[in-house]
Amino acid sequence: MFPQFGATADTLSKASTMVFRIGTDAHLYDDPEDVSIAPLLDSKFDSEKCEALKRLLALIAQGFDVSNFFPQVVKNVATQSLEVKKLVYLYLLHYAQKRPNEALLSINCFQKDLGDPNPLVRAWALRAMAGIRLHVIAPLVVVAVGKCARDPSVYVRKCAANALPKLNDLRLDEYTDGIEEIIGILLNDNSPCVVGAAAAAFSSICPTNLSLIGRNYRRLCEILPDVEEWGQIVLIGILLRYVIARHGFVQGSIMASLHHTENSKSQNDFCDTNSVLEDNGDMSGLHESELANVVFRCYIEGPDEYLSRVGFMNKDFSEFNPCFTSGNNNEDVKFLLRCTSPLLWSNNSAVVLAAAGVHWIMSPMEEVKRIVKPLLFVQRSSTASKYVVLCNIQVFAKAIPSLFSPYFEDFFICSSDSYQIKALKLDILAHIATDSSIPFVLKEFQDYIRDPDRRFAADTVAGIGICAQRLPKMANTCLEFLLALTRQQVMTGEFGSVEGEANILIQAIMSIKSIVQRDPPSHEKVIIQLVRSLNSVKVPAARAMIVWMVGEYNSLGDIIPRMLTTVLKYLARCFTSEELETKLQICNTTVKVLLRVEGNDRSTIQKVLSYVLELAKCDLSYDVRDRAYFLKNLLSSYLDSQGLKEQNIILSQNKDTPCVLAKYLFGGQTKSNSPEPIDHRFYLPGSLSQIVLHAAPGYEPLPKPCTMLSDGLELNEFGEGVTNSDTYVTDDQNSVSESLDEENSSSYSSQHSNGSGSEVDGSASEDDDNSNPLIQLTDVGNAHEVKNGASQSASDFGELLSNRALESWLDEQPGFSSSHNPDQSQVHRSSARISIGDIGGQVKPKSYALLDPVNGNGLKVDYSFSSEISDISPLFICIEVSFKNCSNEIMSDVYLVGEESDKGTDSGDQTSVTHESSMISQNNASNLASVEEITSLESGQTVTRIIQVRFHHHLLPLKLTLYCNGKKLPVKLRPDIGYFVRALPLDVDAFTIKESHLRGMFECTRRCNFIDHIEDLDKNKGEKSLVEDKFLVICRSLALKMLSNANLYLVSVDMPVAAKLDDATGLCLRFSSKLLSTSVPCLITITVEGRCSEPLELTVKVNCEETVFGLNLLNRIVNFLG
Repeated sequence: MFPQFGATADTLSKASTMVFRIGTDAHLYDDPEDVSIAPLLDSKFDSEKCEALKRLLALIAQGFDVSNFFPQVVKNVATQSLEVKKLVYLYLLHYAQKRPNEALLSINCFQKDLGDPNPLVRAWALRAMAGIRLHVIAPLVVVAVGKCARDPSVYVRKCAANALPKLNDLRLDEYTDGIEEIIGILLNDNSPCVVGAAAAAFSSICPTNLSLIGRNYRRLCEILPDVEEWGQIVLIGILLRYVIARHGFVQGSIMASLHHTENSKSQNDFCDTNSVLEDNGDMSGLHESELANVVFRCYIEGPDEYLSRVGFMNKDFSEFNPCFTSGNNNEDVKFLLRCTSPLLWSNNSAVVLAAAGVHWIMSPMEEVKRIVKPLLFVQRSSTASKYVVLCNIQVFAKAIPSLFSPYFEDFFICSSDSYQIKALKLDILAHIATDSSIPFVLKEFQDYIRDPDRRFAADTVAGIGICAQRLPKMANTCLEFLLALTRQQVMTGEFGSVEGEANILIQAIMSIKSIVQRDPPSHEKVIIQLVRSLNSVKVPAARAMIVWMVGEYNSLGDIIPRMLTTVLKYLARCFTSEELETKLQICNTTVKVLLRVEGNDRSTIQKVLSYVLELAKCDLSYDVRDRAYFLKNLLSSYLDSQGLKEQNIILSQNKDTPCVLAKYLFGGQTKSNSPEPIDHRFYLPGSLSQIVLHAAPGYEPLPKPCTMLSDGLELNEFGEGVTNSDTYVTDDQNSVSESLDEENSSSYSSQHSNGSGSEVDGSASEDDDNSNPLIQLTDVGNAHEVKNGASQSASDFGELLSNRALESWLDEQPGFSSSHNPDQSQVHRSSARISIGDIGGQVKPKSYALLDPVNGNGLKVDYSFSSEISDISPLFICIEVSFKNCSNEIMSDVYLVGEESDKGTDSGDQTSVTHESSMISQNNASNLASVEEITSLESGQTVTRIIQVRFHHHLLPLKLTLYCNGKKLPVKLRPDIGYFVRALPLDVDAFTIKESHLRGMFECTRRCNFIDHIEDLDKNKGEKSLVEDKFLVICRSLALKMLSNANLYLVSVDMPVAAKLDDATGLCLRFSSKLLSTSVPCLITITVEGRCSEPLELTVKVNCEETVFGLNLLNRIVNFLG
């Protein structure tokens, strides 16, 4: 290659490799020993230490032992460089168990880093401590995890949850209760990523302690859609197990119907079986019912129960009577199904399977069909997960074929499918085919038989046999097709040259055999046809099945008995050239014929049997020889000529045991076919065990229904409290992680309070001030206890739990202890409902500069957003624009228009605008409604105009053109997201209801500091104002700040009634609004923490269905409050 340049393929490859390695650390793997590492570790420069540590990790990755550098690495753990610290932690985790004594030297540094201001350092320190896994430091790790579980940083709390399984691996029995308590705290967290990690820790540490789930059940359901995907899978399984253990299965669900079917079948089996056979003529219905019942059993059976049931098949399963609950009345079940429904369309196929498993087990029968389309979509869209999805669909389709029968075309084979996928689709097609779809399925099967993969073609033939068994009306059609296929295979006779052709013939005869077994008298001619083709069939397994049919139906009809002598003579002549399985069947068939034959043929059959047994005794296979000796001794009376003559006398006078045994084994009458018992086990949908068909490590069946009811009254009350209460956890339980609850809104009851930045009328405010008192006291804690009688015991339990959880941590951080004393807890249970009077007149919208006098030749243009509603369209926003002449000359012809490019808007743009709002006329289709022109503007004069504009986006500015004195001035009108909403008057109850519908992914929270109230308080220092006035000042300052920057409605103000009158913690303001474009509600809640005279810490929460808009509005609110 390019010899004129002296370049070869090898040199070009090396050059390309060098180019791609530029800027990476790949050179560390070339020759890691070319630089002395020890001096670099002792260097005073962090860059050299970092280089040395990277070389050490490169050596570890290549399998070298570099533990001799452990002391030098440990001393660098106290470095201030984040990069060096991270590399040191990685090295320590690798060699901690090999060098435990040196690893203990770094524990003090880890504990110190747990208090570092940087959350990354705290998380790294915790991860390193938990990863060392030494029993001697386990108590310290427990304390560290307990601290980090209450850390303000979400990432640190998530690392604490991830550290719990590592801590549990040390088998520290004395810390089991403490670890479970920490899990309960993390499950009560507000961050979805923390909850996902806590759910994983719960499933690996204490999966049976479902009382932890009961305390936070509804919160976990609400936060479920926001948890990361792999955490959703774990959390779905946990919630499903809790609901079953707490309430049992749903009345009317598949599980309940299968259980009732099993009970009714066991009670009426002696009379119903015959009637089913008479009506349907087959056992397919009973077989599918039995399969469904086996699925139900396996879901709740442990390994011991399953082995016991398989070992004693006559044991009546109806002894186990699970509890059932009403799906329409049980709120917990409805809530779980509602929260998992969106996950059926998740991008992660494992999440779809987990959610489908919940609906498969818990949904009423009429709602189970909702899982069908998501499963079909996943198996069509995801090639990697297609096999797993089809394995689960196979179980669903076998248990309830009608579920997928309308969608049989989705399981047609694609040429790109692998053999495993083809086999699964084929099996599903065979089990969901109906009388209406079977013609299309059989036509498809005919194409599959011509597939180059002959193994798949053989499976297709087996599928035709399944269809014939399930659909008796189509049995004859399937039988004719199978016979034609058999004749074709026999005529070609290329079983040895074409791989898999023999399997096709075997499957065809096996399917014919299963059809014949259902009604042998109707298929006598089929058996005769197979017997006549015996000379042409060369496949041993196929010949063995035909020989079996000869012996099984030797007395059927008139023709078959006359053929027996000729057929047996032919088989005896071919005996030595037959394969093992055919030889065994020839022996068995000859014995069957001898036991049933009558007349002159008995002597001939006796001679044939003796001849065959003599040949068998000399056979090379010990199986054939053993069979021959067994039969000869068993039938000695039949083979002896004298015994043959006196056979009837012997059997009548003294029943010889061998004769009776021979009659029992080979002389039974032909029976109609009954489905084989299903002895294989099924596993929960979406589990690994369902794919590998055995209990994988960690697999657990569903808990026994309603077992939590026997755990005690306290747990029962917890469950009822979770189900019936509007607040999902008590106040004292929230105090366990109070420092972390950034998103908890106040649950205090309050009535409607005046104040709105948009629709506040002065007279109306005065009327409200006169009619309502300034302050109304309500004890929300007592009201809550009256509403829920069980809340007191739950509160006491939560207080004890809280004390145990925070005992060690509060001793080290006294700054937090004040928030958990009795006085403080009383603050959280009492609040005052206040009215802050008429603040509508005090609202002053913020003004923005559109054009300054320097760039506008003396013209100053300012604008502020108005709370007025556009009369053109909800998409338009009203803006008050003021024009001021700052020059000494008169200005004329001042007006605003849209950008010139907008004037040429084509009809397509007008169509899109019309689609957004039919109220917009053709003249107003532009971004700016027509504005009245200012013909003359005197020097120093100010003129105000109200314009109506339509922004393309709540974050993108709108380009306009300002004309003045004939000059063109381009300007940009920047939007304020606070005015893309309008005030929505609500009372507190309506606000609470709407807020409860906008949880989880529709809720976002941020914190900020607020200091505007300090200036207002300083103005009143000279006066002896009451402490309550401080709260009013804070409320008024916050309300004015909000209403001056957004078009909101002030719903309520809740003021805490505390022993410390200077403590504003617990103050809560609620604002309501709705989006201009879609009228979607947007709710804002502000809670206050801190002392009145100091900067306050605000928690701002926005609940909005439009999540992107809600997040941007939240950022805007935090910016102007902070």
